[in-house]
Amino acid sequence: MNAPKLTGLIAAPYVALNADASLNLKAIEAQACSLIASGVSGAFVCGTTGEGVSLTTAERMAVATRWCKVAGPELRVIVHAGHTSLAECQTLAAHAQKIGAFGVSNFAPFFFKPANTEDLVDFCAGVAAAAPALPYYYYQIPSMTGVTLPTADFLRAAQKKIPNLAGIKFTFENLMDFAESTRLEDGRFDIVFGRDEILISGLALGAKGAIGSTYNFAAPVYLRILKAFAEGDLPTAQAEQARANAMISVFLRFGGLAAGKSIMRLIGLDCGPVRLPLRSLTEAKENELRVELEKIGFFDFCSVAPQIS
Repeated sequence: MNAPKLTGLIAAPYVALNADASLNLKAIEAQACSLIASGVSGAFVCGTTGEGVSLTTAERMAVATRWCKVAGPELRVIVHAGHTSLAECQTLAAHAQKIGAFGVSNFAPFFFKPANTEDLVDFCAGVAAAAPALPYYYYQIPSMTGVTLPTADFLRAAQKKIPNLAGIKFTFENLMDFAESTRLEDGRFDIVFGRDEILISGLALGAKGAIGSTYNFAAPVYLRILKAFAEGDLPTAQAEQARANAMISVFLRFGGLAAGKSIMRLIGLDCGPVRLPLRSLTEAKENELRVELEKIGFFDFCSVAPQIS
């Protein structure tokens, strides 16, 4: 499939929930407007950051529908359809095509895991076939799935079985595999980088686009990394990566995904709590988080919630 490659920053949005952990679909428009205003070019919805595995299939379809409705031409919406059940993946993928998403993706099943590349390809081929008109991206995230099969091997085998194969969402530290995947068949595949803390490394190895959670609230610093790298200004790119990593260090120390939702609230975009078994930050911890972010100057470079009339 000759799909246009993903470039720039694609955010992985947090799922907006009410205080009782039910969906808050009304909040998605503000999220989309914030991404557009901050220079983000796409949204990867219902993935890890979007707590996709904690949502029902019906909820995931409702979230994806709302994102496609409010995104407009400025944001490419990629729907994550990953699940342990192939049939559920296919339902989500077919729905993504029906609502006009830009693309569809899934990670490897993570309870009963594929034993080899052939098994993984066959599973993914079933997902991709349910949305044949959409670019398909395999989502490599071993930290969550436990599946470490090389993406370069996956691409070699999958191109024969997945006509709409576009590339990989690569959220892993195996940079040798990333580099090999980007070079495969003269750069035919779209290998989108997924580790915010080493974005500059991905760029050095050929990444043109990146998908990440911290792009929801800190896109300006990453856009400066992209700009400086493109201009050959490595010292500035390194300095901005260090700035981002100081933020990520705080983010991780306070609980990762739960801390991310607190940061969204601090910039004026309340996405509500996280769902169990995750635990939201207490008010006291959120105040500590704010203090730590202030110490590193986060509020001088973060995204801000735009006003919606």
